[in-house]
Amino acid sequence: MSERLHAVAARRVFDGTALRADSAVVIAGDTISALVPRSELSAAIPCVDLPAKAWLAPGFIDIQVNGGGDVLFNDEPTPQAMRSIAAAHRKFGTTSLLPTLISDSADKMAAACDAVERLVGIEPSILGIHLEGPFLSPEKPGVHDPRALRQPSAEDLALLTAPRRGAMLVTLAPERVSLEFIASLAAVGVRVSLGHSMATYAQTREALAAGLNSFTHLFNAMRPLDAREGGPIAAALESEQAWFGMIVDGVHVAPAMLRLALRGRAKPILVTDAMPPVGGAQSSFQLYGETILVRDDRCVRSDGRLAGAYLTMAGAVGNCVRLLGVPLTEALRFASAHPAAMLGLDNKLGRIAPGFRADMVAFEEPAIKVLDTWVAGNRQA
Repeated sequence: MSERLHAVAARRVFDGTALRADSAVVIAGDTISALVPRSELSAAIPCVDLPAKAWLAPGFIDIQVNGGGDVLFNDEPTPQAMRSIAAAHRKFGTTSLLPTLISDSADKMAAACDAVERLVGIEPSILGIHLEGPFLSPEKPGVHDPRALRQPSAEDLALLTAPRRGAMLVTLAPERVSLEFIASLAAVGVRVSLGHSMATYAQTREALAAGLNSFTHLFNAMRPLDAREGGPIAAALESEQAWFGMIVDGVHVAPAMLRLALRGRAKPILVTDAMPPVGGAQSSFQLYGETILVRDDRCVRSDGRLAGAYLTMAGAVGNCVRLLGVPLTEALRFASAHPAAMLGLDNKLGRIAPGFRADMVAFEEPAIKVLDTWVAGNRQA
């Protein structure tokens, strides 16, 4: 029996490449079967007509999500916790994500990887896992507990290179691991990202040659640009094969610095680095036994230092336009097509096109007010 068709129509449909007027997306099961002018849609196909001012775009893909809905992944590396985090972020247009484990014990890493593997293929919003650490520089720990930072063991390598169904992103400081370790991860499809690092320009270039392909929250928690030592930032912006995450909240990085980065050759990806209060009811949470507070739309420690972000993907897209002067269609690409490509999932995610999974977000501008999301063809409540 053929799958029942249904459609979503909007005055403006951004398909990931071009902006189309008065178009309808036809969905069969979890997949887009056609994108046609609204006038050509068969009357026999049930259709959701979006409001006149609404846009329809590919769903947002967030590759760095520490928590949401008052849940911290480190505290609850379980399928139910991931479902709660995904549900909290769907309200802001995120249709798929990587739950992100901040530096923790080997046992916690193994538990998190196991929980994600049990959910991949069952919960479409969960694409895999982001392990942010623990192979990081003690000189640039950020919110990570310095006591949790370490160099990789043979057991770590076995865990990270084991066969898996989901995507894996590992953030590390290349000066803290061997080039062979990076190459081993890249050889099995793990995406290796530089972050929380004091690597030199030369060390970064060597890591890129070994298989590193991205940079975690560029500028934050890494060696800064210097007249005589460009460090990771210079190496990143010279590399047209590299991707870089950026937290566009007006707090983590000055907009002028991000505008400078966008003039480089690397490819940008919007991330939230979101913490539990995003989509939740609480204004504080515990991390490593310390109370983190939300103040002035930022997550801070008692001394005022940043501890993750209080940011949504819808907010990041809007800020990208408002603070960085990026066209809305480009900002939407940074939130969908770019992360899909970085993860090697651009054959099924990040576009509204036949054969792609029906992950979509409807919103109104200029505030990027999310009206609806669809995940694998299902309209979310």
